[in-house]
Amino acid sequence: MEAQNRIILHCDLNSFFASVELLSHPELKDVPVAVCGDPQSRHGIILAKNEPAKKFHIQTAETIWQAKKKCPDLVLLPPHHDRYHIYSRKVNDIYERYTDLVEPFSIDESWLDLTGSLHLFGGDAKAVADEIRCRIREELGLTVSVGVSFNKIFAKLGSDYKKPDATTVISPENWKSIVWPLPVGALLFVGKAAQTVLHQYGIETIGQLAACKPDMLESLLGKMGLQLYDYANGLERAPVRARDDREPVKSVGNGTTFRKDLTTRDQVRTGIALLADSVAMRLRAAGLYAGGVQVTIRTPDFKNKQRQKQFPAPTHLMRDLTDGAMELVAASWKPPEPIRMLTITAINLSPEDVAFEQVDLFAGDSVPRKEKQEKLETTMDAIRGKFGTDAIRFGNPIKNEEKS
Repeated sequence: MEAQNRIILHCDLNSFFASVELLSHPELKDVPVAVCGDPQSRHGIILAKNEPAKKFHIQTAETIWQAKKKCPDLVLLPPHHDRYHIYSRKVNDIYERYTDLVEPFSIDESWLDLTGSLHLFGGDAKAVADEIRCRIREELGLTVSVGVSFNKIFAKLGSDYKKPDATTVISPENWKSIVWPLPVGALLFVGKAAQTVLHQYGIETIGQLAACKPDMLESLLGKMGLQLYDYANGLERAPVRARDDREPVKSVGNGTTFRKDLTTRDQVRTGIALLADSVAMRLRAAGLYAGGVQVTIRTPDFKNKQRQKQFPAPTHLMRDLTDGAMELVAASWKPPEPIRMLTITAINLSPEDVAFEQVDLFAGDSVPRKEKQEKLETTMDAIRGKFGTDAIRFGNPIKNEEKS
């Protein structure tokens, strides 16, 4: 089947955290409401807001005191992440009534491939999208915006195009008139760094990006430049994968080569924490837990030291990975011996359901402490999911690193 004959939907739940909280507070539906990490603290962070709050320009990831300055009557509610996961599963169950090809992209977004099943529901993709929106509204009390297109990238652009509770069709006939005038930052994976580089060359819209020569974009952005060229020109062909169709992940790792060698424990711990944060975030996104951690240390003369250890219980928390990695480093390195590169790898991975059984056996008195850290790190995931991985970080970053 030709690529432009595919029927791909991207479904994005509107103000998801806030909408779930308002199910328990229907009296607040028409007043400005925000979900935040710590309602008692002026320095807590806004995680989500409802439509009335958006009219006051309340921004996700800004502090509570900043939001309150814009809207003194803003109602603040604490998050309940367990509820969000429950409703996310319920929503995806509705999607699976229409196709077995449902690929969650985050807790509140999923792609659906209706190419093989659309005929079972009347053959009109927009009508099916509208029906899905209606079912979610009636059965769960939530709203969703849906993009309909012939590839995943344009389907996501469609779900972002008009909100809330709307359907946008980006077809083989109209995609250039809809997509090309949009700012280049609207394209998936075009972050602030890429926007800055493209801006320097006068590339402000997706259409201008599409008109560039591929080799020029490759020279500016590496392999990502070629990928963005395909995205801008409607050439993206990635399949929508069902949850059971994904290849098992054996390890998740991240490494950094430093422009200046690390020579102190504080420098090393900061570097490890940044790498562990990235690895932990990817574990949680994949629904995986690590049974152990591996550390690779490279010296300026390119000699490697590699160590690994097992955890008493599976984890997907940055703090556990950091502590475990630091134990390994402490056993094989003494300051001020210079370190050129560090790599942190989560090993012996297990899926969420298996890991929970093992965690229960070893939890003991650490449960409250683990729950607090779990809420903190999943809250950061939510912020990064909306604003990019650089939106918020643990601690002070080392400013001399180069990704390897």
